[in-house]
Amino acid sequence: MRRKFGLLGRNISYSFSKGYFTEKFETLGLKDHSYVNFDVQQIEDIATIVKDTEGLVGFNITIPYKEAIFPYLSEVDPKAEAIGAINVVKVMENGLKGYNTDVIGFERSIAPHLKKQHQKALILGTGGASKAVEFALKSLGLHCQFVSRTASENKWSYDQLNKDIMEQHTLIINCTPLGTFPNIENKPDIPYQYITKEHLVFDLIYNPKTTSFMKQAQANGATAVNGHQMLKLQAEAAWEIWNDGAK
Repeated sequence: MRRKFGLLGRNISYSFSKGYFTEKFETLGLKDHSYVNFDVQQIEDIATIVKDTEGLVGFNITIPYKEAIFPYLSEVDPKAEAIGAINVVKVMENGLKGYNTDVIGFERSIAPHLKKQHQKALILGTGGASKAVEFALKSLGLHCQFVSRTASENKWSYDQLNKDIMEQHTLIINCTPLGTFPNIENKPDIPYQYITKEHLVFDLIYNPKTTSFMKQAQANGATAVNGHQMLKLQAEAAWEIWNDGAK
């Protein structure tokens, strides 16, 4: 019986997931497995995809649907519910069940790089991925602060970042798409001059391997990590879920 998997998102031709799982299936000799991109302009198309895709076992969710997917799920894993974002869906007999493996991928990929001075974090961006990042950091005992283009009760704006804030927050995570291929010169608008060798920066972007955000931080002596390992870890966690590792 053929087993089909995929990625649901918008403008996702660049995606890591299709190449990763296609190679995985070839390595494991799973000739009846395939992975496709469901590139849709609106989340409402999900009903048609699930209905018309024969053998669909599960799929990943990416920008901009990690939060918009909730109304289409019949069940949500408690951790994903707490995070408020979904990146993995399993097709069940009675509907769709949502999970979040971003949190697993991020936590396991950043943990080896954390040092004692990394107690406070700035999370750049407020999308679905940023919610998983916040959840992971809090579980590691770190203080988190969101930064966005406009300030609100729970968010600082980029304009508010000053020398004192940057020196206190020695962990900075880019959860925005700024700097993704092909727009590789773009980067978050933060005061890079206040980044030092005490800082650790983590970019969820994986293409290019070293983003402008990372290069600018490295130029000031900071440690910089990209999102490639996070993606591999979250993908393996998704594979386990689809193969009954989680009910």
